[in-house]
Amino acid sequence: MAFLVLLVLVGLAMVVIGSNFLVDGSTVIARKAGLSEFLIGLTIVGMGTSTPEMVVSFSAAVKGISDISVGNIVGSNIFNAIFILGITALIRPMPMTKSNVHVDAVQNIAITLLLIILGRSFSISSFFGVEDKLSFLVGHENMLTRLSGFIFLALFAYYMIKSFKLGREQAVEEHQPKETRNLFLAILMVVCGLGLLIYGGNLFVDNAVEIARTCGVSEKFIAVTLLAGGTSLPELVTCIVAAAKNQGQLALGNILGSNIFNILLILGGSAVIHPLSFTGMTNVDLGVLFISTILIWLSAFTGKRNCLDRFDGALFLACGAAYMTYLIIKL
Repeated sequence: MAFLVLLVLVGLAMVVIGSNFLVDGSTVIARKAGLSEFLIGLTIVGMGTSTPEMVVSFSAAVKGISDISVGNIVGSNIFNAIFILGITALIRPMPMTKSNVHVDAVQNIAITLLLIILGRSFSISSFFGVEDKLSFLVGHENMLTRLSGFIFLALFAYYMIKSFKLGREQAVEEHQPKETRNLFLAILMVVCGLGLLIYGGNLFVDNAVEIARTCGVSEKFIAVTLLAGGTSLPELVTCIVAAAKNQGQLALGNILGSNIFNILLILGGSAVIHPLSFTGMTNVDLGVLFISTILIWLSAFTGKRNCLDRFDGALFLACGAAYMTYLIIKL
């Protein structure tokens, strides 16, 4: 058991170090391309810090472990929104632009709602009476199917194109300083980061699942707690550093971007690899996931207007503590 725990910690360390390399290198590349601070957080940093979740969920999907793939993303999105934004807001309140409130936060709500609807919906194949012919594509009840996965990936492509187009316009308005760091070194950091993430992620998943089975704990519980918290460490570190440097837009963009990527790219890609069962997710799990997106949007209208302030941060953390207590009681 001790050796398994050691392997989990080694895998997690590799994931975090690899993610840091990937984020730093990607940020240099993005700035050289002339992107805004929020867009860097929303896309480049958001995608980079979501890479641990991608490696974990893709690895689990290949192995056919739906509870790990789905639970990792549901837990990570809850952890990102409630715990990480809560901690960051307590350190330094984050101002929210009109675009954050009326576009970015609303997109986060809509995409999360779409995930819940598709994951909990009845089989499309049964509705049309073609279950035998198309079950490989459209799946069964409480299943995120390959068809849903392709829909998410198409939405992700559209989201990226739209985001980069808007980001270039924002960068011109913000007059970002020119990036002076070496481009070749940045590319090398990205490549090395990806290598560490892939190997470390596999090491992390395999041994965490083995520990769960040895202890008799459900894979879903491990995914929603240990895996979700572990793979969200890059987001946590990134947001704390951004808050310390008074880069609130980078921190907010990082979380919104990560959560959207987690659903559209990671769960979408995982579902294409192997249809994902949602039977392990309770209504409470999915309810907390959806409420977390609403809380981000509502924070613009509570306490200090157009700002995720310390009151909001304390509220987020209280909700997170209540959810963790529920999971422990149900264990």
